[in-house]
Amino acid sequence: MIFDLEKYIRPDLLGMKPYSSARDEFEGQASIYLDANENPFNNGVNRYPDPMQKKLKERIGQLRGVNSNQVFLGNGSDECIDLLFRLLCRPNLDRAATISPSYGMYAVSAKINQVDLSEILLNEDFSMDVDRILKESLGCKLLFLCSPNNPTGHTFPKKQLLRIVEEFKGVVLIDEAYIDFSEESSMINELVKYKNLAVSQTFSKAYGMAGIRLGLLFGSQDLIAWVNKIKPPYNVNQLTQDFAYDKLGETERVKTEIESIKTEREWIVKELMKLQQIQRVYQSDSNFILVKVINANKMYNYLINNDIVVRNRSNQPLCLNTLRLTIGTPIENKKLIEKMSEFVL
Repeated sequence: MIFDLEKYIRPDLLGMKPYSSARDEFEGQASIYLDANENPFNNGVNRYPDPMQKKLKERIGQLRGVNSNQVFLGNGSDECIDLLFRLLCRPNLDRAATISPSYGMYAVSAKINQVDLSEILLNEDFSMDVDRILKESLGCKLLFLCSPNNPTGHTFPKKQLLRIVEEFKGVVLIDEAYIDFSEESSMINELVKYKNLAVSQTFSKAYGMAGIRLGLLFGSQDLIAWVNKIKPPYNVNQLTQDFAYDKLGETERVKTEIESIKTEREWIVKELMKLQQIQRVYQSDSNFILVKVINANKMYNYLINNDIVVRNRSNQPLCLNTLRLTIGTPIENKKLIEKMSEFVL
């Protein structure tokens, strides 16, 4: 697919010279470093981290089957979202789009960056109307599609996603924060074919590293190079880089935990289907389940009073009286079902 990325970059950024840090200008090894105005006394973190996270990107590239120059690392996926807005959309001039209901940070980041965001409503069953999405996103430079979607939990058919990527005149970001829990393959496999495609992932969910705040953005070499130009110089700290590098070697642990979460997810679905308090259990390909209840506000408060915190999603489009339940440990899940079964209006 022919895609001229520079047509979509903000014109005022095209001639920009990126900031060059001391660690960008010298990449070798030395015994004395007097170039970065650091504290010289070694305490393990007195030196600035690698600004381009080369060692970690190499490992992630091997893990995901892409070149390291196709990987951008951010301070959480939210930084990746924000940087795409900054790169492509001129404040108060350009437009972006997403589906609704979906991840709330798309709208927040659009507002902060003064970008008009079209939120295109899904069908009542949370499926996509591809024709409507393409029509209502016409003229937008950036389109966000979360799959598996949050808060609905389901994966969109790959055929639909590919059609949108093929026909949308701009950059499409597929947010795959929950892809490790889905049977569908990642859209990373399509990066070679579609130069307007970007894919974001995270280590916060399946890999159990929410506390280190490490987001991943995959795309063409050109797109990633542009994002690197506008990022803060040391956006991923050394503690995060080292921790992630070590934990990425624990592949068997991750596989075991993913399978455990999926098994527990299926058990919870079966148990929820038995409860009179539950009106509908939506299909989930993620590590959470969206359920429709008779009175979400009352059940939410009841669960809090029983020391269980879930997410009330009733304020989202098409989500009236819904609760989002994250899959916990077997003991936690058993207690959740027990208390939900005891709830009375």
